[in-house]
Amino acid sequence: MCVALPGKVIEVKGHTAVVDFNGNRVNAEAGLVDAVPGDRVLVHAGCIIQKLDENEADIMEDLFREIEEMNE
Repeated sequence: MCVALPGKVIEVKGHTAVVDFNGNRVNAEAGLVDAVPGDRVLVHAGCIIQKLDENEADIMEDLFREIEEMNE
């Protein structure tokens, strides 16, 4: 099973973006989507695959938080 995670773009340099996942910052390929700092995005296999609106991103982050809590 493959999972894409929601995050927030912090910085973009060329085709690489720094994406924040709840305090964990990761470099992601940004060449597929025109992302700018502040955008909420979906990242799969190190690539930004989609921009999310604020509501979608909040819902996804809440769901992932619930899943984490179930595994504690």
